[in-house]
Amino acid sequence: PLGPFLAKNFATSISPWIVLPEALAPFRVPQSPRPAGDPPPLPYLLDADDQRHGAFDIELEVLLMTPCLAAAALAPHRLSIGSARHLYWTVAQLVAHHASNGCNLRPGDLFGTGTISAPTPDGYGSLLEISQGGKAPVTLATGNTRTFLEDGDEVIIRARARRDGAAPIGFGEVRGVVLPA
Repeated sequence: PLGPFLAKNFATSISPWIVLPEALAPFRVPQSPRPAGDPPPLPYLLDADDQRHGAFDIELEVLLMTPCLAAAALAPHRLSIGSARHLYWTVAQLVAHHASNGCNLRPGDLFGTGTISAPTPDGYGSLLEISQGGKAPVTLATGNTRTFLEDGDEVIIRARARRDGAAPIGFGEVRGVVLPA
């Protein structure tokens, strides 16, 4: 749980797909409301139009392939399916926050959003949340369990945007394997 910007320097993998903002226009949606009791963003981070159209409804699916699943020729285990519409900040807010103290941002820079978690357990965005901090193991089809990633585990992330009346957009998939230390 490193938060936005801080996790991108640890074990980052990226999909080879590039999707232009214009292609994402049909998938813009209102920003999700903040949890009750959270403070409102500072004025420089709050724009009414951005709140109405600044989020993206992009489906995110996270799967886990373990050595035991692979050895049994089983499919990866789905950990989560959610949407980027649940980001705590819009992209415009992330850019404003990043650059507000003079930090530069150049084309090609990676931009960390922080964990994307839906409000329900099937859309939790990290194994830490899914396993309740290691207290509730995830049971795989082989009977093996996971509370945290282990050596040899492969995380698979798939993303796609779909909406009636718009051409669907696939973002490909990205995979990362946990190697022994």
